[in-house]
Amino acid sequence: MMNLNVSLIGVPTDVGAGTRGASMGPEALRVAGIETAIAAFGADVRDCGNLAGPANPDLPAVNGFRHLHEVAAWNTTLHNAVYAELSAGRLPVMLGGDHCLAIGSISAVARHCRSVGKKLRVLWFDAHADLNTATLTPSGNIHGMPVACLCGHGPEVLTHIGGHIPAMLPSEIRQIGIRSVDEGEKRFLCELGVEVFDMRYIDEVGMRAVMEEALVGVDEHTHLHVSLDVDFLDPTIAPGVGTTVRGGPTYREAELCMEMIADTEQFASLDIVELNPALDNRNMTAELAVDLVESLFGKSTLMRMYRQTRRQR
Repeated sequence: MMNLNVSLIGVPTDVGAGTRGASMGPEALRVAGIETAIAAFGADVRDCGNLAGPANPDLPAVNGFRHLHEVAAWNTTLHNAVYAELSAGRLPVMLGGDHCLAIGSISAVARHCRSVGKKLRVLWFDAHADLNTATLTPSGNIHGMPVACLCGHGPEVLTHIGGHIPAMLPSEIRQIGIRSVDEGEKRFLCELGVEVFDMRYIDEVGMRAVMEEALVGVDEHTHLHVSLDVDFLDPTIAPGVGTTVRGGPTYREAELCMEMIADTEQFASLDIVELNPALDNRNMTAELAVDLVESLFGKSTLMRMYRQTRRQR
């Protein structure tokens, strides 16, 4: 049964990104009505407000990393906040902010799973693999490195957040919607054995089959974490992101993903990241993100019992 004690945690920073603006993401999601939307499902929603952290110094990379100490500060604060909400029996929803913040949120989720004896499954919805390192990255932007850091490949100040290295295993993550991967990342993905459902595979087999594969093994002993980078979506429907990549999933494909996650009843934590209101059109990307969150919490066209009965005829 899904936890309906929900905590919204705003993280207004873009220190890990190359384009400014994701720091305004939390407020855009609030304006789009995320609290009311979740509460409509009978949830007790607590908006914890915004975390505080260092400003974006907008400096070039040093030794392959941009803003390393600022990124570490934000992620450490976020780790503590997410872990506190999980320990209190609540479902944390992180309102980002750029995707470097997944280091803090997922390390907290993994720590919680170890403490309560649950299996971790991370569904990473993104146009990018985010598996860069200091030697692989073309930019030094740490929002392209969180998966590598969580798997133990990165600077100690990031890989040690949460006190367990690695925070998660490559076998615990499924990446969906990938369509932009740097050359070094391609080799690293193979070396680590990360399971990736890229857009070609989605085109070939369909989103339903992809989600069925991504959810294999998820049961009542699983903590299902969703890390939703809104650039996962095709930019024609979600323009408000700093790193758009053409050829992403459609609205209905994205909805299907969230509906199938809801059907498992094991959804237990969420990141919403890389929303950039400065690049959006009348907050349409934030509104779409809230629409997808509603599906995660159980929104459906028909009652599930009716759908299942109809299939059996």
